[in-house]
Amino acid sequence: MKIVRYIAASDGATRWGRWVEPLVAERIEGSLFADWSPTGRTDRIAKLLAPVQPPLIVGIGLNYRRHAEETGGKPPEWPVVFYKSPASLQNPGDPIRLPRRIPTEEVDYECELAVVLGREARDLPRERALQHVLGYTVANDVSARDWQLRRSGRQWCRAKSFDTFCPLGPCLVTADELPDPSALRLGTRLNGDTMQDWTTADLIFDVPALLEFLTADTTLPPGTVILTGTPHGVGMARNPPVWLRPGDSITVWVEGIGELTNPVE
Repeated sequence: MKIVRYIAASDGATRWGRWVEPLVAERIEGSLFADWSPTGRTDRIAKLLAPVQPPLIVGIGLNYRRHAEETGGKPPEWPVVFYKSPASLQNPGDPIRLPRRIPTEEVDYECELAVVLGREARDLPRERALQHVLGYTVANDVSARDWQLRRSGRQWCRAKSFDTFCPLGPCLVTADELPDPSALRLGTRLNGDTMQDWTTADLIFDVPALLEFLTADTTLPPGTVILTGTPHGVGMARNPPVWLRPGDSITVWVEGIGELTNPVE
């Protein structure tokens, strides 16, 4: 099932619904993180929102073999973990805003498969890890590379947590429709030009391995979003580098989920 979070045209209410067609959703009753069910009643969609409002956004760096190669890094022995502020969340179609209070001129795109947990998770064994996944969505892990690599002591959280730096959407696809998250194509188009086009088969740490590692001695609440890493083709690895500029349009996509497009301001 494809689930969207939206503002209804009829009354301005924010709801979850089963995506029927681009401007129509069947209302869902209840919470995605408790008991829920479709109601049979439909809404016209006035505005599409990020499919969840996560209490926690966990990112994974250097998790594709080809991406590690293009950055000159070795495949890591353990997952490289960072956190993005939940306030960095952005809706489909809304702008990615380039920071100007503390300016950055090196803002990059990163197409990622995002995992959404449906229930609290701690100490998950690999063989049961996917049972805690509610579904998957598409993320753009927008990153200010100058702050990531030179201005923040090489920790990544500041560079990845500016407002609007985590577009999410356009929908959440329930886990039963994507039983093998290690066999999905994904990619990026910048102003219509293909920048990334690869497959999650290249993941160094697959989704079960990430869940086993991230929940070890650590509780992740329902609604946690895990960004699983980006494939090769990022802007900073190009010659010359390609940075996001005002007026750009950036689209990231994952097979079986859909496309997420945001303008840049």
